[in-house]
Amino acid sequence: MSLIHHVSSIEGIDRYQQSGIPEEFTPIALTLSYDVLPARSRPASVEEQPPETPAYEVSAVKRLAQVIFTVLACWVASGILFGYAALKPVLVEEGVYHDQCTHSELREGVTLCVQQDLRLNLCFTIASITANVSALPVGTILDNYGSRLCGVIGSVFLAVGSLLMSASFLWPGFNGLIAGNIFLAFGGTFVFLPSFQIANAFPRHAGLIVALVTGSFDASAAVFLIYRLVYEASARTFSPEKFFLSYLAVPVLICLAFFSFMPKQDYYSALTLENQVERAEDASRDAHESDYEIETDREVRHVRSKRALRRQKIIDNINRVLGDEGERQQRAEREEDRQQASQVWGILHGLPAHKQMVSPWFILITLMTIIQMLRMNYFIATIRAQYEYMIGSVDDAERINNFFDVALPIGGILFTPVIGVLLDRLSVPATLSLIVALTTMTGVLNSIPSTWAGYLTVILFVLLRPLYYSAMSDYATKVFGFATFGRVYGTIICLSGLVNFSQYWLDSLTHSAFEGNPVPINVGLVIAGFVVGLALVGFVTFAGRRFRPEDSGQAEREPLLVEERER
Repeated sequence: MSLIHHVSSIEGIDRYQQSGIPEEFTPIALTLSYDVLPARSRPASVEEQPPETPAYEVSAVKRLAQVIFTVLACWVASGILFGYAALKPVLVEEGVYHDQCTHSELREGVTLCVQQDLRLNLCFTIASITANVSALPVGTILDNYGSRLCGVIGSVFLAVGSLLMSASFLWPGFNGLIAGNIFLAFGGTFVFLPSFQIANAFPRHAGLIVALVTGSFDASAAVFLIYRLVYEASARTFSPEKFFLSYLAVPVLICLAFFSFMPKQDYYSALTLENQVERAEDASRDAHESDYEIETDREVRHVRSKRALRRQKIIDNINRVLGDEGERQQRAEREEDRQQASQVWGILHGLPAHKQMVSPWFILITLMTIIQMLRMNYFIATIRAQYEYMIGSVDDAERINNFFDVALPIGGILFTPVIGVLLDRLSVPATLSLIVALTTMTGVLNSIPSTWAGYLTVILFVLLRPLYYSAMSDYATKVFGFATFGRVYGTIICLSGLVNFSQYWLDSLTHSAFEGNPVPINVGLVIAGFVVGLALVGFVTFAGRRFRPEDSGQAEREPLLVEERER
């Protein structure tokens, strides 16, 4: 899921909200992920929002401890299922679903038979779909009840998932692998989405904290890799049931943390703090109607002096965590530069969600995301089998698989700063053009039966994956706006996740009609992605030029957009 990647985004939300036009949501808080989603899907009224705490009321040491724990929790829990390619060899070694093999396959002594491979891949397919679709209910709970409840629910789901996975190995007659993966996926989403709220603990460093959270999501794919290495080093004595029982320590620690030192209430956003500064700087607040009831001018001056001191104390406290006026102004200027560079900023802001969802802006990005998500998850689940067939060497395919297991978490972490720069500096049409070029190159390389092409495919894949999910959420925020972001972005992710059920059909087609040859599927997906991507880039480029003002600011642009919509 990926939530995710530009450093000034949280600051940009607050500045954009102050402008008086529809609010914008941060792309970096959504990445992730990768298969990830908004921390707050849409603005809520004060009555609808859960209670919040100003960061300056909590010591810096405690807030730092909360940030560190959040990053660590994401590292060990948020996206572990995306390291499934590293876990799959362990499952094969343990004979999971080996009873699905035919008599002829058993006589031949195959290590991994067709139906066994399909069932193992189905576990990942369902889990990845769950991770995508679960963002909507998790986001709703987060909006209404805050991060603490999400963290507790996430720890419960992780614990249930671990118990189901462990029971599947302890009791051979019990098949809980699919259910266990589903609960682990749900638990990871419940841990990941609320984690971005902790960036408000240090508003001046919000971009850095969000980048750390995002990087931790990428790194969580290494959890299964680390286990596999331990499994092999221990001569397979550290069995899967022992691992998943040991993993129960993770949800227990997360739950204990939320009931001890983690914040009971989310911290004020930078926007809320800036609004407090504006109110505190208003000297007219020193004078109240009740002052007329005070008998002497001296007492009035004393009361107003105390009010002025309280206002100044509030300003000093907020400046300590948010930065002074000069810093805030610099952030505002950077955000304005980012908006102008996008070339599409605000094109559909202010339109209702149902109208946004019937526009080419929505339809094309949804089709593109469906194809790319299908390609990515198909590659993750079948990488080893693909290269065993294409290069005809089990050992070389295993080495490529092992390289992928290491490169997937490391690539996402190292590429995060570059993604932030790209999303800040490039226009949306330029970013989409880059993505189409990279997806096409990756697909072409993935269709070449060669070892060197396999390694290059892995390198491009681990760089493309975080870039795509980050750019997609960045596109959604710039085009659709914050007011409808939860519904629009959530719909894109849900539709993409549901279509991912066809991954099982593609896998079956590879084994049956194509006799294990993945090239036809890879070629078909790369052609589909190129055609849809070309249409998306062409439309966004043309529409961006049509709507983009030449030398005017956002304030001058809004009437033009309204007039265009009315036509």
